[in-house]
Amino acid sequence: MASPRWSATAALLASLAFVAPVYLSAQAQQRAVYASAVGENGAPVAGLGAADFVVREDKVAREILNVVPAADPMQIVLLVDNSQAADPYVRDIREGLTAFIAGIGADPTGAKHQIAVITIGERPTINTDYTTDLARATKGAQRIFAQSNSGAYLLDGIIETAKGIKKRAAPRPVIVSVVTAGPDLSDRPYQSAIEPLLDSGAAFHVMVVGRPMSGDQERMMTLDVGTRETGGRYDTVLASSGLTSRLKQLADELTHQYKITYARPTTLIPPEKVTVAAAKPGLTVRGIAQLPAEGGRR
Repeated sequence: MASPRWSATAALLASLAFVAPVYLSAQAQQRAVYASAVGENGAPVAGLGAADFVVREDKVAREILNVVPAADPMQIVLLVDNSQAADPYVRDIREGLTAFIAGIGADPTGAKHQIAVITIGERPTINTDYTTDLARATKGAQRIFAQSNSGAYLLDGIIETAKGIKKRAAPRPVIVSVVTAGPDLSDRPYQSAIEPLLDSGAAFHVMVVGRPMSGDQERMMTLDVGTRETGGRYDTVLASSGLTSRLKQLADELTHQYKITYARPTTLIPPEKVTVAAAKPGLTVRGIAQLPAEGGRR
């Protein structure tokens, strides 16, 4: 006859044997974040590893498994203001976009990125559809002219671009918007642009040319919240002659990003927000998580 202690041990082992498969099925899954890391001079910092980054899901730190140079192709939309307000700056805008495209083409990983050009004067209009032919994208940028007696429709452009990105299921989307300080005529609340932008998973970067104007609250909120919540940058370029250097800098930043792979438990409810930050001072990190296979917010 078995002793009570032996019987209890056998029962415990049997229960562990039953539980083990459930535990194994709940092992962590891998997710990825694309992140830029720049120093105090704004230049990309090379040679970083897992100890240099902190990834959090809803403020909970996750284990970083791997950090490598990002070599996955980007799907970049240049969302450009060609309204009447852009007329004094249009030459510098064309030169800046040309420099940006050249910088993207010089990616040291050799990745073949796609670029599309969309203008927002009078209404959002496709200037050049997505293409890996950067000479074609450059020609599109160089034929941008200001439309007389037209206003900018930036929020409409963001909404349509974001919905197009989600429909394409773009794995590494980026929106770079070059706009003037003039008013936006979309007549929409900023949330109507922020929601599809977040849903698309695109990183949103903005260059505002000229002296900022006050009073257009919806536009200002869209640019502020949109860049902050998607790991983008928000630059104001007071003199349009400085646009080329800023766009070159952005291209350099994008082509020197890191792909950070981290672990998260499969049993948790998907996080509302994923953030990546620098683990050490003197480093600025901007990043956005890769969309899961089923799509949806990051």
